[in-house]
Amino acid sequence: MPTVPSSLFEPLWDQFSALIPDRPEFDPAHPWGCHRRRVPDRVVFRHVVDALVHGSGYERIASNECSASTIRRRVREWAHLGLATRLHAIALAAYDTMIGLNLDDLSADGCHTKAPCVGAKAGPSPVDRAKQGLKRSTLVDADGVPLGIASAGANRHDSKLLEPTIEAAEHQLGALPGNAVIHLDSAYHGRACRRILDDHRLIGEIAVKGIPAPIQVGKRWVVERTQSWMNGYGKIRRCFERDGEVVDFYLYLAAAFVTVRALIRRARKLYRWSTRPTARRLR
Repeated sequence: MPTVPSSLFEPLWDQFSALIPDRPEFDPAHPWGCHRRRVPDRVVFRHVVDALVHGSGYERIASNECSASTIRRRVREWAHLGLATRLHAIALAAYDTMIGLNLDDLSADGCHTKAPCVGAKAGPSPVDRAKQGLKRSTLVDADGVPLGIASAGANRHDSKLLEPTIEAAEHQLGALPGNAVIHLDSAYHGRACRRILDDHRLIGEIAVKGIPAPIQVGKRWVVERTQSWMNGYGKIRRCFERDGEVVDFYLYLAAAFVTVRALIRRARKLYRWSTRPTARRLR
């Protein structure tokens, strides 16, 4: 049984394969002039998606088609090239063309997840008895489509990741529209965050400290929903990667799946195509 529906996997693989640099079938630098054939990128990508969804180690995901060392080596190569970030940018462009991103109301928030292995993006979590954790900050549009992601150790305060998150969204989309409203919780209530928003020409709708959240929840619920969508992937909930580039690779790969899933769910009511899914819900 496939890990993700073909309606999700195939579009992402088509775009991802176009980003992969051409490699010879045999390694020309091999000292004996011969070597085993290079494992096809599609096979490795399928195993990588399995690892993303299940969160299992590469040894458990490996099969007779692809070894764990091949998966690990190829993920490191793709992460260094920034392919997942570019894939997410392509997914955002497709969503903007077919549906249209709603950038008038933005929202951002941080999320703690587990990162048991000490690494570049791990730190003691203040909400999990100082166990190693990952902090993920996400900026979304008014419909919850992820626009930019920043990551750091779990001990990093949400407000410190606000500017990297906005810059990540601008890298994916270009400049954000001026005077767009960004909805934030009380963790961002301070002059430093106000200064960051002014630098990026954003209007902050920030919750005030001391007032219960349900009273002033505003339009921030969409980012909480997007964080839960992201946490639906096992590799995001519990990340064992030590390399910061690999961590960001999986974060943006999950964001690409979330974006395409949102695109298909919206587009199936507006468009017709041969592989259009019949079920309303894409698992």
